[in-house]
Amino acid sequence: QEWKNTLATWDPQDFCNISRIILPTNTYWSPPIFILERVNGQNSNLDYMVVMHNGSFNSTQPLQVTLTCSLMIFKFPFDTQMCNLTIASLLYPVTDLIMKTRRSPAEMMKDSQSYFLTDGEWKFTNLSIIEYMEQLDNEKFSMITYVISMKRRPTLYVLNLILPTCALYLLDMAVLFGPSSLEEKISFQIAIILGSSMLAVILNNILPTSSNKPPVIGTH
Repeated sequence: QEWKNTLATWDPQDFCNISRIILPTNTYWSPPIFILERVNGQNSNLDYMVVMHNGSFNSTQPLQVTLTCSLMIFKFPFDTQMCNLTIASLLYPVTDLIMKTRRSPAEMMKDSQSYFLTDGEWKFTNLSIIEYMEQLDNEKFSMITYVISMKRRPTLYVLNLILPTCALYLLDMAVLFGPSSLEEKISFQIAIILGSSMLAVILNNILPTSSNKPPVIGTH
């Protein structure tokens, strides 16, 4: 966060050429910022800010938070999700505080890709920034929303779920239309039903829950 306080300025030549100092965050006023989608998190212990001689304040607060995100899993496991991270200061209306982003979405995208180092289930694809005013209780508040796009890596689900399911269906058709006797077909069908039941149990454990639109793969 960066902001200016015209009452906290000095001439470096009058103070041994000191142009910047580091002070605790409770020494001067600082903008209270909230993450609206936050449900849990861990605050940092960096309770300090840098004050420049021209009244410019700089405060860095690294946070690790858990956010709520509405998932659309109809195309699971080939789905792409978009999650919002909204930053707002609901204590001060736009007449007192307006938030602006210093860097462009392209610069933020580049930095985010460098920070996203894990090679897990999700692939970071895009980041966009929306600055707007929200009307709340007859007052407008400044808000910034970061829209984060992520694409699921489906390789694990294809190898462990889709391919075995297709193999069972093909085997079922081969046995059904094959020249085997009725007893052999019944034995094969029972084995295939057991295998399909095991895959259904695995599918039920790995599928994300959804009350509106269940995944297509879970309805067949």
